[in-house]
Amino acid sequence: MSLTRRDFARKSAITGAGVALAGSVGALATAPGALASYDTDSAGEEPADASGGIGYGPLIPDPKGILALPAGFKYRIITYSGKTKLESGEFTPSNHDGTATFDGPRGTTLLVNNHELKGPRANWKYPVPLTEGLVYDPAASGGCTVVEVRPDGQVAEWVGIAGTSTNCAGGSTPWGTWLTCEENSDRAGTNGMTKDHGYVFEVDPRDRRANRDPKPLKFFGRYDHEAVVIDPRRGHAYLTEDDDEPNGLFYRWTPPKGFEHGRGRFRTLADDAGVLQAPKCYNSGGKFVDDLSRATKVGTVYGVDWVDVPDRDARTVAVRKQFADGEITRARKLEGMWWGDGGAYIVSSYAREESPVQHDGQVWFYDPKRRTLTLKVLLGVNPDPAKDGAFDGPDNITVSPYGGLILAEDGEGVSHLFGATDSGRTYPIARNDLNVGTEEEPEYSEFAGVTFSPDGRTLFANIQDPGILLAITGPWKRQKR
Repeated sequence: MSLTRRDFARKSAITGAGVALAGSVGALATAPGALASYDTDSAGEEPADASGGIGYGPLIPDPKGILALPAGFKYRIITYSGKTKLESGEFTPSNHDGTATFDGPRGTTLLVNNHELKGPRANWKYPVPLTEGLVYDPAASGGCTVVEVRPDGQVAEWVGIAGTSTNCAGGSTPWGTWLTCEENSDRAGTNGMTKDHGYVFEVDPRDRRANRDPKPLKFFGRYDHEAVVIDPRRGHAYLTEDDDEPNGLFYRWTPPKGFEHGRGRFRTLADDAGVLQAPKCYNSGGKFVDDLSRATKVGTVYGVDWVDVPDRDARTVAVRKQFADGEITRARKLEGMWWGDGGAYIVSSYAREESPVQHDGQVWFYDPKRRTLTLKVLLGVNPDPAKDGAFDGPDNITVSPYGGLILAEDGEGVSHLFGATDSGRTYPIARNDLNVGTEEEPEYSEFAGVTFSPDGRTLFANIQDPGILLAITGPWKRQKR
């Protein structure tokens, strides 16, 4: 049933302030209110609390030049591209990106780690190894590795899928698997590829045999995928697209009637199974909204209708170009997603001249019950990204077991992991101190793959370049509003 402009305007008028706001995270200001055990620990120091009772205090520079953390926190390097090795003997691949954690056997923690490697294998020193039986396209350099962290601290790593391209954020499923997303839609014959790309693949961290003969889940569409989440109650999948000219889209996939989710079930579906749709948003006055950057106030609520995608495999025209102006709502740099609070948190990293209004980050909350999008986070354009202190360019996201959100920066200049409380106050958690540029022109890679361990004690995160998976522990606490 469509939520028409008239219906949404009527509901907004009845409630006065608009449809009830979903989720729990409010406004966000721009400025903040197993290799060797490279642990950084400020022993003997009490964690500072100089931010009105939120956060963990100022970040302390790392003498090893990798990760600045608050007092009382420490990190451990789990994998490091070109240094740690897989079970098969090859080096850990580079360009770590999206990650999720799962309970493993005998007290282990399993992680699936995307490697965002684009184009031919010759372009990269450490591509994902072409493990027999796990290869989609032997010309492609990306894929996933599975990392097992054992209770005694030992680490093992192996290939989950290989021969895919530009594996970006992805997402976990309620049944304990990982959906890895290709943020590249090269056709066979382009850039040396031998198969079409731009698909989603499923990786099972617990069952290596289930990953043999990778099958693209074509019913999710072929485009530059970023992230995906599954509604555990209704069965819908929600997906983001990172593209421009024109800006990308946020999609909903509805499974076929009678379909039951579970391990291996996606493999049984036809390439055109279910219905893929794009959003069409309306403001509280019933006016169509062409781009999410139009929202300039936290708490903005849009009603959402869903419009069928004509050709999800984009045989002749890219999916996002199949819609005329006025048919759907777009957004720039649609990136990370996370399911929590009964809905999907969705990140738009930034908007520039290609968009109606510029910003340095938005986080939206889609409430499937009310069919609304609510703006939870809005970052103004950062005037000086090279200066530490302000936050910009959020990308990967997770809901914290201690309240609020944790976001990974993929902006310009200094790169952080930062938190936002339920009321929107922000605080730093970590800063990337690893300079991959020069002393004269320093450069700090993005953070990615931010996710907590199943028990909530460890925050895992990646430094994408050169490719480092980190485990952060410390005196986590529930954050005040």
